[in-house]
Amino acid sequence: MDVCPESLRYELLTEVGEGSFGRVYKAREVGGKQRLLAVKKFHFSRGSEEAGIPPPMIREVALLRKVGYFNHPNIVKLLDASAVYVGSTLDLTLVLEYIDQDLSTLLSKAPSSGLGRDLIKDMMQQLLRGLDFLHTNLILHRDLKPENILVSNRGEIKIADFGLARIVTFNIALTPCVVTLWYRAPEVLLNTVYMSSVDMWSAGCIFAELFLLRPLFKGYTEMQQLQKIFEVIGLPDEEDWPRETPILYSDRLGPRVSCTRLLPNLDQDENDLLSRCLIFSPSRRISAAEALTHPFFVKP
Repeated sequence: MDVCPESLRYELLTEVGEGSFGRVYKAREVGGKQRLLAVKKFHFSRGSEEAGIPPPMIREVALLRKVGYFNHPNIVKLLDASAVYVGSTLDLTLVLEYIDQDLSTLLSKAPSSGLGRDLIKDMMQQLLRGLDFLHTNLILHRDLKPENILVSNRGEIKIADFGLARIVTFNIALTPCVVTLWYRAPEVLLNTVYMSSVDMWSAGCIFAELFLLRPLFKGYTEMQQLQKIFEVIGLPDEEDWPRETPILYSDRLGPRVSCTRLLPNLDQDENDLLSRCLIFSPSRRISAAEALTHPFFVKP
């Protein structure tokens, strides 16, 4: 049994995952609410050149603590964090609420007939509420993908994994290599300035995936990813191409004709919302707050 500060005590039940730095366990709280918990245990050598906790992990803990004060239903909750030295090793333990599966796992189990439209609407609405909360608090997630969206057995959506998240400031130097390739916005692929609209592009990719049960844009290099995108949304006009990008505009990147219907079998509202999420120009892309008032959600 492990004992955490602030009287949060738990027993480990089973190992559920393993990463480069440590392991993830399913645990149960001892006493109190007897909640199921996700316990992440990391080990860092004091003697290595890169001693100490990696900056992305420090950032994740700090941001989860910041947003935890608001107790938002669509953000995963960090319940405790502790770091202690055991000999020459720094042991970091994170205790989070336990959620049954991620969206990627749910999609892999979905019937070939697809998810119901009411379920898709509910999941997207919860995801956008979580994003709206983050963006209102000037937080960019920067790695939104099905693996980082948790789904409880009650259908609750929780945004997780804030290792690449950042708080927006005026002089921030934003890293170009963010967001898993298939969910990466054009402005990131083009190595230009980006803001919260990168998360909305990722949300649009996830929206499409809820219908398709597979990624919409499945490239294996950044250039191929751009081509996959332009095959669907059409190549933008040259005057809309960012001037600061090192990638030259070329007709070979995709067809010039803009597609008004991105996916077959979507109704007008579904297609319109998807199209507004997947607009090439970040400044014209729909925000999370705007998306939540879209007819797709407000029509009975």
